[in-house]
Amino acid sequence: MLFDKVGKIGLGTRLRLLSELMLLDAEKVYALYDVPLKPKWFPVFYILSESESALSITEIAQEISQSHPAVIKTVKEMSKYGLVVEKKDKTDGRRNNVSLTEKGKEAHQKIQYQYEDVGLAVELALQKTTHNLWVAVEEFEFLLQQKSLYLRVLEQKKLREAQKVKIVPYKPKYREIFQKLNEDWIKEYFKMEESDRKSLGNPETYILQKRGTILVALYENKPVGVCALIKLENHKYDYELSKMAIAPHAQGKGIGWLLGQAIVEEAKDLGASSLYLESNTILKPAISLYQKLGFEKVSGVPSPYERSNIQMALELT
Repeated sequence: MLFDKVGKIGLGTRLRLLSELMLLDAEKVYALYDVPLKPKWFPVFYILSESESALSITEIAQEISQSHPAVIKTVKEMSKYGLVVEKKDKTDGRRNNVSLTEKGKEAHQKIQYQYEDVGLAVELALQKTTHNLWVAVEEFEFLLQQKSLYLRVLEQKKLREAQKVKIVPYKPKYREIFQKLNEDWIKEYFKMEESDRKSLGNPETYILQKRGTILVALYENKPVGVCALIKLENHKYDYELSKMAIAPHAQGKGIGWLLGQAIVEEAKDLGASSLYLESNTILKPAISLYQKLGFEKVSGVPSPYERSNIQMALELT
């Protein structure tokens, strides 16, 4: 069987097939009780039958957790079968109120025995299972509401790819990639400044020989990210976190986070009590990363960069 081979990754497909299997029987069950409904109409029908007054499309959509267009489509289909009627709201002409017709109300009366019999049939079936499917579905829905399946998969993807990342000290062979990665992002969003040209073209002189450091992120042993610590003289803070750049093809793998963590630990090893950085608020992913690392917005420090419109700092002690 397919699901014995694919396992839990086929959960969505298996639930869909289970749903289709039950829907086939549902159509037969409606016919058994002479109820003129289609299974997909049931949520709208039930909400309307339980309401003491007409409901708007928006109200129905909110109650049954379906999209506005989906509810409109269902209401139109039910209208053609004479089960519901739409009327303009007397106080708001933009709003359509939906209610059951006499035929719909008759269906509501007929379906009561169906509710009773179906409820008992499902309950007896669940009692024969080792795990209560109804409870399990409720729990799983709750978990997906807290964090979607997409985000859970993305999390696992990043964890797997993070295992391929190594953070290593700078070596002269990384000079070209250090310069290129930084120049590429600066030119994409801003313009190169004189201080950029000096430090990026000769990081040994302008960063390393001035008691700074540079770390390089390798992904599958290829350099894809860089970040530097620049020693600050006559400054409120000890070091500046600077020159962080990740290759576009390597973004989204959590490399920035790993590189940021490593550079903060490097600062601690160097005896720093505080870190400082400058950035621009249009770089939203970068700002989010800095905040995740613990940096907070500060002000009052003169900036040598034209592109800087935000300054942040991190206290290490």
